[in-house]
Amino acid sequence: MKFVFTDKKVNLPDSVHQYAEKKVGKLDRFFREDATAAITFSVEKDRNNKVEVTIRSSGTIFRVSESTSDMYASIDAAVTTLERQIRKNKTRLEKRLRQGAFERAVDTSTSFAPEEPEENDFHIVRSKRFPIKPMSRDEAILQMNLLEHSFFAFRDEEADGAFAVVYRRHDGGYGLIEDET
Repeated sequence: MKFVFTDKKVNLPDSVHQYAEKKVGKLDRFFREDATAAITFSVEKDRNNKVEVTIRSSGTIFRVSESTSDMYASIDAAVTTLERQIRKNKTRLEKRLRQGAFERAVDTSTSFAPEEPEENDFHIVRSKRFPIKPMSRDEAILQMNLLEHSFFAFRDEEADGAFAVVYRRHDGGYGLIEDET
């Protein structure tokens, strides 16, 4: 597994990075050789130490964020949460979804608008591009949950590849927005 460390507004000793690499490295058995772990460390206003871990492997993305009073405890909590998330969804992937369901490359390039927006203009601050792959509604909900997002855009296999969006409702259920055509 390849590791990428980012320290936001905090200077950490190498021992913290080594500890994180050792702990997150234990999850290597769940992923293929191409896996990349991006670990971001930051300190919040209320002195909480925050660790964000994003693991990308063969198009599947696992993301978790933990915040405690100690950076080492935050790392431990993040690894525990990730392991629980992986185990929970690994069985779902094996039981419900077709093999290679998440075999797609995600382009994480972002672009930022360099100039200031004029008054009354809408300002896009971040843009992402990625291929939208046909998948079942269950796959889309699973990928949305793995990313810990509130919505996920996909091409609906049940509607002949029409564009659709699944989203998490406030009542805990899920919603689906479909293209009329």
